[in-house]
Amino acid sequence: MEDTFTKKHLSHFYKEVSFFLIPYLVLLAGCLTIKVIYTREEIYFFINKLHTPWGDKVFPFFTFLGDGVALVVFALIIGLFSYRRSFLLLTGYFMTAIVAQILKFIFDMPRPYLYFETMRGSIHYVEGITMLSAHSFPSGHTTTAFSACITMAYIFRKNYLDVLTLILAACIGYSRMYLSQHFFEDVMAGSAIGVFVTMFWLYWLDNKEFLYKGAWRGGLLKKAE
Repeated sequence: MEDTFTKKHLSHFYKEVSFFLIPYLVLLAGCLTIKVIYTREEIYFFINKLHTPWGDKVFPFFTFLGDGVALVVFALIIGLFSYRRSFLLLTGYFMTAIVAQILKFIFDMPRPYLYFETMRGSIHYVEGITMLSAHSFPSGHTTTAFSACITMAYIFRKNYLDVLTLILAACIGYSRMYLSQHFFEDVMAGSAIGVFVTMFWLYWLDNKEFLYKGAWRGGLLKKAE
């Protein structure tokens, strides 16, 4: 089915990722509500107090999964079986990364480590994590995570995978706050960029007929039929 080209409307993309998108919108609405009720400081210190020895070991791993290098490696693995899917994943990442980086330099917001410079003695930092100071808004790791996860929801088209990828993306976003690298609003914005920019990018790119012809129909280990 994926190798047959048909012109797709935006509603098609909504249908394919609805099990990811609808829960995400509910989650985003909940986060916006929290942001309206509580201050930046209140949210930050609430999360910072939730540290555990287990979390200090697990959440650096989740942050690694949101790194661009991890995504590129995963995309290359997918390319062994489908050049088209790999291309969609990689280009979605690059497009959202560009948007996120532009916004980082426009806003140039301080990260928690600099923002709470005079309060560092009362803040828990995870050992071994290099603390960054600048370009906090939006979270690049979160942007990458949500871009990759909604792309995977689209290219693999399994309802249970939609839910699992959303949980994974949310864990990566939370890890950025847990590690004191970002504020709550940085993560919210990063998730929105990852989801909505990627959706429109997929809508534009996957409507190109060339992705359904020739070698694009296969991968490095799977020849096009």
